[in-house]
Amino acid sequence: MQVGPFKALRFDAEVVGDVGGCIAPPYDVIDDAQREQLYAKSEYNIVRITRGKTTAADNKRNNQYTRAADYLSRWIKEGVLKQDSAEAIYAYVQDFELADARYRRYSFVALAKLEEFGKIVKPHEQVFPKPMIDRLSLKRETRADFGLVFMLYEDQQRIADQIMVKATEGEPLIDFVDEQEVRHRLFAIAAKKDIEQIVKMMSDKSCIIADGHHRYTTGLTYSKESKDPAARYQMLAFANVHQDGLIVLATHRLVGALENFGMGKLIAGLGERFRITRYEFDSLKAKTRARKKMLDQIKAEHEDDRNAFGIYGGGNAFYCAVLQDRDAMDRLVPDKSAAWKALDVSILHKLILEQILGIDEQRLARSENIEYVKDTANAIDNSIAQIDAGRKQAAFFMNPVKIPQLKMVTDAGERMPQKSTYFYPKVYSGLTINKL
Repeated sequence: MQVGPFKALRFDAEVVGDVGGCIAPPYDVIDDAQREQLYAKSEYNIVRITRGKTTAADNKRNNQYTRAADYLSRWIKEGVLKQDSAEAIYAYVQDFELADARYRRYSFVALAKLEEFGKIVKPHEQVFPKPMIDRLSLKRETRADFGLVFMLYEDQQRIADQIMVKATEGEPLIDFVDEQEVRHRLFAIAAKKDIEQIVKMMSDKSCIIADGHHRYTTGLTYSKESKDPAARYQMLAFANVHQDGLIVLATHRLVGALENFGMGKLIAGLGERFRITRYEFDSLKAKTRARKKMLDQIKAEHEDDRNAFGIYGGGNAFYCAVLQDRDAMDRLVPDKSAAWKALDVSILHKLILEQILGIDEQRLARSENIEYVKDTANAIDNSIAQIDAGRKQAAFFMNPVKIPQLKMVTDAGERMPQKSTYFYPKVYSGLTINKL
């Protein structure tokens, strides 16, 4: 893939004070409550551009996208955003803790020539019209990149990683800790030799889009419609799969508002193709033990390459369902690759959500009857609480997708069902900005 250095626009600490207060998570994980918090954090927080507020008076001339363009123009004019004087590739280092272990993930931020999906750039998830229209509207008004598309590549020699480790010996351009206790640091890689090494290393690489499918697709669309040569390049973040800090977490599923739903009916339906283990409880203490046994079992099954789900629908039991009928997916989706059919998420969507609960692809695309829950610290307990409170009917607890599975599916030219992966931590917006 063709990559190169650029002169990023960055928040100037002498004007904004705390630069960390200006940075935000990606637009698609910010809910209304967090947006309010980010607005209050700093008058210059990038959320005003990436996910600005709407009003009842919005029209074609005055709306969240035109206001985003106004913010960008004013911030550049007032020196809030200042362009770096020299071209650089930027080392983005994230330090975080997960399950009592410490990790460090390296990625580098560069301009990359946009490629149609195929051998060089491989998507792994579907894109949907609503977020596409949203991101395209923002790019048309601002002609800039604010958020990072997170790309994966393979390099066993770890050329860029070694250059980034060396870069961390210097002073960071940005250093802040977010609300999830993830430390974000940015360093400039400006030495000509280092840049040339990264450019050469990437020249024969193909990449998988890990996160940011809508942003990348927006870049392709805008490049074609604008005919602007500069729009053929987009700001991307690249991470080597050969590093300990590349973590993929699960995304669990909550279902609700289903007519004629019953746990007995669900478990009976599962019994035709799955081996069911029931973990009963009769007290709060026993419930905690039963929950742990369920989670331990689905993890053990995952490690043995078996497809397993944890299930809770209230009452006095947790369940573990392990696929026994391995030919079921061949019969149901014969046109899909073996890798796609072996995914836990494919099996859940096809054999359980669609076949048993009647949640088909159209309803999934509209997020009807389903909520996706990223596997953060309290995700499982919060999901159980939703069931106990009667707000949802059932929870399906998932194992994470393995990187080799991701590679096999994308190599087959296929995309996984929506919300299949959760790369942790997220790459934040506003650390670097690329203005066309």
